Amino acid sequence: MTGFALRGLLGRKLRTVLTALAIVLGVAMVSGTFVLTDSITKAFNSIFTEQYRGTDAAITGKSAFDLSNNGAAPSFDEALLGKVRGLPDVRAAIGGVGGLAHLIGKDGKSIVFGGAPNLGFSVDPTQPEFNSLTLVDGAWPKNGEVVVDRSTAGKKHLKVGDTVGVQAQGPVVQFRISGLVKFGAVSTIGGATLAGFDLPSAQNLFGKQGRLDDIRISAKSGVAPAKLVAEVQHILPTGTQVKSGSSQATSDAKDTNSFLSFLQKFLLAFGGIALFVGSFVIANSLSITIAQRMREFATLRTLGASRRQVLLSVILEALVMGVLASLIGLFLGLGLAKGLFKLFDAFGLTLPNNGLTFETRTIVVALLVGIVVTLAASLRPAFRATRVPPIAAVREGAVLPPGRFARFRVVGALATAALGFAALLYGLFGHHLGTVKVLLFMGVGALLIFVGVALFSSRLVQPMVAVLGWPATKIGGVAGHLAKDNAQRNPQRTASTAAALMIGLALVTLVATLAAGIIKPFEDAVNKIFVADYAITAQNNFDPIPISVAKAAASTQGIEAIASVRGGEALAFKKKIFVTAVDPTVGKTITVDWTSGSPAVFEHLGANGAFIDTDFAKKYALKIGSPVTVLTPTRDTVNLIVQGIFKPPTGGSPFGSVTFSSATFDAHYDQPQNLFTFVTMRGGVNDANLAALTGALKAFPNAKAVDREQFKKNQLSGFKSVLNILYVLLALSVVVSLFGIVNTLVLTVFERTREIGMLRAIGLTRRQTRRMVRHESVITALIGAVLGIILGLILGALLTARVKEIVFVVPIGQLIIFTIAAIFVGIVAAIFPARRAAKLNPLEALHYE
Repeated sequence: MTGFALRGLLGRKLRTVLTALAIVLGVAMVSGTFVLTDSITKAFNSIFTEQYRGTDAAITGKSAFDLSNNGAAPSFDEALLGKVRGLPDVRAAIGGVGGLAHLIGKDGKSIVFGGAPNLGFSVDPTQPEFNSLTLVDGAWPKNGEVVVDRSTAGKKHLKVGDTVGVQAQGPVVQFRISGLVKFGAVSTIGGATLAGFDLPSAQNLFGKQGRLDDIRISAKSGVAPAKLVAEVQHILPTGTQVKSGSSQATSDAKDTNSFLSFLQKFLLAFGGIALFVGSFVIANSLSITIAQRMREFATLRTLGASRRQVLLSVILEALVMGVLASLIGLFLGLGLAKGLFKLFDAFGLTLPNNGLTFETRTIVVALLVGIVVTLAASLRPAFRATRVPPIAAVREGAVLPPGRFARFRVVGALATAALGFAALLYGLFGHHLGTVKVLLFMGVGALLIFVGVALFSSRLVQPMVAVLGWPATKIGGVAGHLAKDNAQRNPQRTASTAAALMIGLALVTLVATLAAGIIKPFEDAVNKIFVADYAITAQNNFDPIPISVAKAAASTQGIEAIASVRGGEALAFKKKIFVTAVDPTVGKTITVDWTSGSPAVFEHLGANGAFIDTDFAKKYALKIGSPVTVLTPTRDTVNLIVQGIFKPPTGGSPFGSVTFSSATFDAHYDQPQNLFTFVTMRGGVNDANLAALTGALKAFPNAKAVDREQFKKNQLSGFKSVLNILYVLLALSVVVSLFGIVNTLVLTVFERTREIGMLRAIGLTRRQTRRMVRHESVITALIGAVLGIILGLILGALLTARVKEIVFVVPIGQLIIFTIAAIFVGIVAAIFPARRAAKLNPLEALHYE
């Protein structure tokens, strides 16, 4: 039977290849994800290891609580460096500072590559053992000089001796490029720009005169890092901490590793979706081929083959196909990983890379997943093959007998879907569930829903074809009528083929619905809150901007009001919260919905006044006059009194849970920065006012002034980039379903060879034959599209009901696009099968067995 199974595969090369493509693509996504994330992880690990090269112990600032990814620990007094150097076991020590430093190109604009950071820091060439940079041209910087990374210099045509602007905490400062550098052994650090200065220049640039961000220490020979750390610990002032170099590197990498872990799971989910869709394609393809091989299996049974042998032969075919497809997908994943790097780069998420990493785990997991999914998808068709009776070998038109449980199909499908919805609802609305349990119940629920709907959809095929096939009868004439009849002939096959596309379009519709539910309330919130004429933000729309930017803008002629919103983290009621601070004039640029208090609150916050949002007030039972104590990262305690409570709109607001005055914020936060600055001008929005504001910001190229409409577009740009990545990744499942339609059509052309020959013999032209297959493909695709869109909208409604920040919005424009895309998929899928059908020789087809 082994030889028989293998010869069967070789005898059906085209069918085998088309069936295997679904697994190839799914495994490639799994393999590519592991290669991508492993490569990025290796590059980041190299970056953090190089950063603490030669470091046995590292001193950094310590905040009063753990800060988020964007939070920077407070700096500390530079005098500590001298004390460290005086310790008996210290061989050498250097201090450094760093921060965001935007290089300004020759065109006067900030050099930014996507969303990558613009890093500036001090370098000390006198201590080369600590230096993670390698000088590739020129010399190390002195006062008034800077070294720039070689990649940025090459992209922007900068060379040694050129003058380049740098903007950090103040206006642009001009520096001479003294050299070009590269970072460690990493081939690329993504889109990040690097700028290195001598220590005094860096301290002035970042506003940290007499302060340090870190001290790196090397021990004398024979002194263990643990002993050095213990020795340093005794001289540390409050607000600092010491760790071994390796521990500090691990700590710095913690947030990055968390992001990479999320990215890996995120991408693997799409690989899982592709494999899930692929399992439908495989099961459907094998079911069709088994039905077509009735006489073949019956002959085997007549010759003495047992049901077990027939079962094993089909499983063996699936195993061989799964192994070969998984091997191809495994290595195709290398190319896909490169494509994913380019995809993220295209959407402004350039990631570091030090060459592709192909781990043993990648090989094992990718092969195992591909083979297991293939075998699982083959089980039902394999068991169907065992039910072929020997008498079918001599019976014309014999069909597979129904299974023992066929009569329970509808009930089972509805029960499966109901169980899926129950699991999904529990994951969404269940109490005290952790993130893992929520995602688990939602994922399992979604899978059960898709399976249940796919199983039940065969009952919907005939009425849906009656409606969706009507245009084909009007456009295609006889060919359209034949296509409609063909789609209705085997509802189970049509439903199974459409199910693969249904899953992909359901997920795409879900994403589009959630996106519309986020975008619309955000735009409505901006329209409601934003009463100013302009907003000043960073060029990349998201970085904080120095408070000196607002001071420069305030000198613009025609300004009636200007106010800024600062932001930071704090502890309140033992919980970490986001806090904001405002200028007294903010009421002239922003309006909010007060439930307690009035717009006068803005002007009278003073030293200890605050306003809070309704959720925070409800959570901690606060009202006007309630005390609120917040702890800042610098360990300052700020005692506040609630003077107002406002209700943020569904789309959010620029304010945190607690907001107080800018003066109070500046007194307790290290290096305060603005999130936004809002400006109201005489004459409102016009070209003259925009030109005046832009002129006032000339010394700050990283800042820009935009009107309300542009502000909305800019703030949504990052979200839309992520959205586009989601669409591209989900397109993989649509591609898999496309191959499923192609496969089904090719197999049905084989199955209907004699029928097509008869139609050709009585006058059906080649063109009409192609049109018949094409219309059948489009009808099948439209069934998948309609089911997928309806299911996606239902899932979207459930999710929006759970998340109050999102409203349910039907994205009509996108749904029209998805429907057109489904028609396009149907047309493309029919190209090869239609040509194959049209090329059949009528006489040969009439003799086909």
